[in-house]
Amino acid sequence: MAAHALYRRAIPAAAAITRWQAPDGWSHRRFDWTAPANVRPRGSLLFQTGRGDVFEKYLETFAHWHVRGWSITAFDWRGQGGSGRCTPAGDCGHIDRFETYLDDLAAFWDQWDAAGPRVLIGHSMGGHLALRAVVERRIDPAACVLVAPMLGLRSPIGPRFGERMARLLAAMGSPLRPAWQGNERPHTLKSRETMLTHDPARYADEVWWHGTDAMLRTGPPSWRWVIDAFRSTRELRTNPALGDTQVPIQMLVAEADALVDARAAIAIAAHLPDVELLRFGAESAHEILREADPVRGRAIAAIDAFLDARAPAPQRTHA
Repeated sequence: MAAHALYRRAIPAAAAITRWQAPDGWSHRRFDWTAPANVRPRGSLLFQTGRGDVFEKYLETFAHWHVRGWSITAFDWRGQGGSGRCTPAGDCGHIDRFETYLDDLAAFWDQWDAAGPRVLIGHSMGGHLALRAVVERRIDPAACVLVAPMLGLRSPIGPRFGERMARLLAAMGSPLRPAWQGNERPHTLKSRETMLTHDPARYADEVWWHGTDAMLRTGPPSWRWVIDAFRSTRELRTNPALGDTQVPIQMLVAEADALVDARAAIAIAAHLPDVELLRFGAESAHEILREADPVRGRAIAAIDAFLDARAPAPQRTHA
């Protein structure tokens, strides 16, 4: 994996960063890296990040999949990274409703000109949206991987009262304003770094990328984002269509996750008819694919094996 570290702070020369326009005209920043010509094509992989993320954070992992023959695509979610902001409140991460994210994902999937089996990998909020899109049959991937999916929000007073409190606090001012300052979530003494990864060098990569371009940094979410995140995760957990989901799903969960509720993810996994659940203990924080090598290596090997089994490479054709 050492060779792939070369990509952590540089966009690959063969990759393209362009713009994709949603049906309503919103412009998203897009990344595409076509599989190398000297490798047997595996298929096409869409990777969607978490809240506040940018795809640059995962270039090292993209490089691993790229040499295995995958064409890699990603886009920054509306309202974060290079896809603009939905509120004038500085770098605040705002969305009116999570269905707007889903509309973007479904539209992109429909327009995506991709060869071979198409798979979707979503981290954190991206995992939540990926599962919603699959359960609601808005997309049809050959397989779907959820990495530390946001299927429940961590709240010191629980999700039910957390949602009520968020609505109350939002009503005391503009729901477009930042819900908190600084850290990834309030009411914690943990540093942002320790909540994300045990690997200081990989954490430093994110800080480095933010320093290259101010637009890549997204700060705290708005109160509206928080309220709708509670609402969207609550509705997904109780959606009876979970049990009818036909897409093979792999779920990687960090049980010590300080940002999302790992118990909620594990509970949802029990309702999915075709799921592979991989659990990590105290050795992993939230960003499993940016963890120290022992954790990251185990996660990537598991994803590779799952995709090989559930979204195999196209059969070679003979003249």
